[in-house]
Order: sequence, then C-alpha cells, then structure tokens
Amino acid sequence: MEPKRITLISTGGTIASRWQGTGYAADAGGDTVLASAAVPDGVEVRVVDLFNVNSSRMTTERQLTLLRTVREVLADPSVDGIVVTHGTDTLEESAFLLDLHHDDPRPVVFTGAQKPLGATDGDGPGNMYDALQVAAFARDLGVLVVFDGKVHAARGTVKTQTLAADAFADPSAPAPLGRLGFGRVDIRRTPQRPAPLAVPPAGAAIPRVDIVMHHSDADPALFEAAVAAGARGIVLVATGAGNATPEFVEAVGSAVAAGVLVAVSTRVPAGPLAEIYTGGGAVDLVAAGAVLSGVLRAGQTRVAVLSALLSEGAAGVRGKLVRELLGEGAEAVAEAA
Repeated sequence: MEPKRITLISTGGTIASRWQGTGYAADAGGDTVLASAAVPDGVEVRVVDLFNVNSSRMTTERQLTLLRTVREVLADPSVDGIVVTHGTDTLEESAFLLDLHHDDPRPVVFTGAQKPLGATDGDGPGNMYDALQVAAFARDLGVLVVFDGKVHAARGTVKTQTLAADAFADPSAPAPLGRLGFGRVDIRRTPQRPAPLAVPPAGAAIPRVDIVMHHSDADPALFEAAVAAGARGIVLVATGAGNATPEFVEAVGSAVAAGVLVAVSTRVPAGPLAEIYTGGGAVDLVAAGAVLSGVLRAGQTRVAVLSALLSEGAAGVRGKLVRELLGEGAEAVAEAA
C-alpha cells in the first residue's frame, strides 16, 4: 500500500515548549516535536515550521496565515491530511476559524499538549501519534481536535481544563465525535457544518472584534468603549441563557444602528442561548439587533463575527451570514441528542 502522506504544520505551544530559566516557552521546531513521538505505520510526515509562539500570543493575522498555508499544502493532491500542533490556550479559536473556511474532504487535525516537550510523563507524544492516525484515516469531517484519546469537532470544542490531560470537550454535545485506542480510530458521528466561506484575500484589513462580559454590577461602559475604539463587532458574554440589563440593551441598539455586529454568548459552560426573559434579557437584546450564539461560547462566537466581517458583502448580508455561522451549532447538538 502507498504510504499516507501527512503534513505537520508546527505553530508552537506547550508541545514545543522548553524551560527558559523562569518558565516554559515555545522554542522547539516541528522536527524536534515530531521526533518525540512514534509515527504510525504506513504514515510519512513532512514538517512545515510556520511560527513558534505561545498560543496566548496568537493573532488573527497569524491565524489567517495558517489558513492560507493549509490551503497551499492541500493544493498538492498527494497530501492525505494535515496535523497542526498548536498551543492549547487559543487552539479552539484557530481550529474553528479554519473549519469555517475548510472545503476539502481531507482532514486538518489540531493537537497539542498540556505538559512541555521532554516531560517524562508528557502527553505530547501520544497526542501527536493519535493526530497522525486521524489525519491518515478521516474524511469529510472538517477540522478536528484530537486530544487525550478523543476526536472532537472544531465547532463547539473548547478548553475545559487548565492543566489536566483531558483538556478539551464540547460541553453542550452528548459525546465527542470519536475515540482512539488499540491502533483504531472509531468515529461515531458526523458534525454538521455550514457552507464553507471563501478565504479572505491577502492584505485584507482585519476588523476589530471585542469581547465584553456582563456581571452583577456591570454597566455598558466597556461595551461603549469598544465601540469608541473602533470595534466593528462585539461579543457580549451575558449571564444565563443570554441576559443582561436594559442599559446594555440600549447600548446594543446604538451599536447596531452604527453598523456594529453584536453577538450574545454566555458565561455558563453548557447549553444553548434562548429568548426567554425581557427586562434586559435575550428577548430585548435580540430586538435591539443582537444575534444569539446558539451553543458557541465567547471565543468561537468572536471568530464567527470576525469571519462574517471579513467576508464580502453589505452589512445586511454579513448579519445574515453571522446568524448562519452561529445557528448551525444549536441544530447540530439538537440532532446529536
């Protein structure tokens, strides 16, 4: 049999981190990271060192560079799949951004580590091996996250543990897409995904999209500061199923009237948003022009707003698009349940 040809795109993160004297930081290249892991039988790996940063330093510009690099790699028909090594702090955002634009049956598989390179009990080598297996096996599943023996869809998957090895999950889904073990990849369902977006042209201006959180004593000062700073999109992290106050409703209405895309997420870990309450709740926020994020949380909601703003089209078209990008998640969870 012909070997499966996988391209490993290295971007840094804990899986590439070594001790710097006062703490850990990404500094190892992709070849070094790959050498720490076994490679599955029948798999050949080519390494692309894209950048080498702690993922807390990830930017939209770097994420778009990664997106375009993935497209360039998949232009080669001999490539069977891609693995991206990435820091865990912002992996959920990068993976979701790529998933919104991914239009190829071949998989893009994100993985990383919770323990640094060379740790005697490190999880990076096992995650790398699993990710290579999935990249050689999976088809028509979009962008995936492989971590701690589980396969997750990019959409809805977030970091749920700061330090534990089982770092990722979709809190609103009944189960991950699949699992790995004993040399097998067991995929149990297919994620639902919206139609893929076109890749933004190189050099496109990157819009500012901010996140503002509601809490017991919150007022719209930070929300209004984001508008004043030039935000073209804002994610309001509300309480409960998407609730804030009448003052926030007024601020949202003014922002929407000024052409700002506003989406509402929640600080609750799991469950969909819903129009239940008035008095500043989701009923009023939607009436003011905000879009509810379905089951997506703040980081991925921001990515959906960003992607809608980067797309071509008038403001009304972008508003419709962000509803499509956000609404699909709730439908997927409902069907899976």
